[in-house]
Amino acid sequence: MTKTPSPLTLITGGSRGLGRNMALAIARQGHDVILTYRSQQAEAAAVVAEIEALGQRAAAVPLDVGQSGTFDAFVDAVRAQLTSWGRDRFDHLVNNAGMGVHAGFAETTRAQFDALVDVHFKGPFFLTQALLPLLADGGRIINISSGLARFALPGYAAYAAMKGAMEVLTRYQAKELGARGIAVNIVAPGAIETDFGGGAVRDNAQLNAFVASQTALGRVGVPDDIGGVVASLLSPANRWINAQRIEASGGMFL
Repeated sequence: MTKTPSPLTLITGGSRGLGRNMALAIARQGHDVILTYRSQQAEAAAVVAEIEALGQRAAAVPLDVGQSGTFDAFVDAVRAQLTSWGRDRFDHLVNNAGMGVHAGFAETTRAQFDALVDVHFKGPFFLTQALLPLLADGGRIINISSGLARFALPGYAAYAAMKGAMEVLTRYQAKELGARGIAVNIVAPGAIETDFGGGAVRDNAQLNAFVASQTALGRVGVPDDIGGVVASLLSPANRWINAQRIEASGGMFL
């Protein structure tokens, strides 16, 4: 009797931080995983090994989401990986890869703005478009936003604006891809203790205490607070959730 293949999820930026946590949570749910990394090949290989130790297939493929001119070659690499596993489609896409810029509105440079556009909006827009032929009908797309798209903290005007754009795009993707049975949602983490943005939330005790004081649950988030949210949205039990913004912030700034 032929074994039904495991669901297969492709996650960008899966070698570290929240992406690593998401990849492992998804694997624990019984998914095979293709993860991308920009430069840290050793970190990506370590995550692949952790996923394989859970009994799932995994592969790491290099990708710079900010370089949209490379997307055709990336799609070819994904197609080759699928073929090596005897598949022609993957089931779910998680657009997680990102980078941070902390600069006030008046001080934000064009170079900073352009970098944020390329990584957080143009990249996911055109990468998802390029991957559509390989994404299975009935699959899922999860985009990543930020609590900063709902509340405002000085220094994140450009970053938050990109995330706001992704929230609008999510609704349009859900509408236009619905004919293929593809559901699209966006997860908005609050402040999380990772190395993102130089690790400020994790390492700056004063900032950490401030965030905790403004969160209903009285603490700062950790990666394990986010990975499970993303994994749950890919489960069959949540198939009817579509075009939604799910904030996972512990109740910040209520």
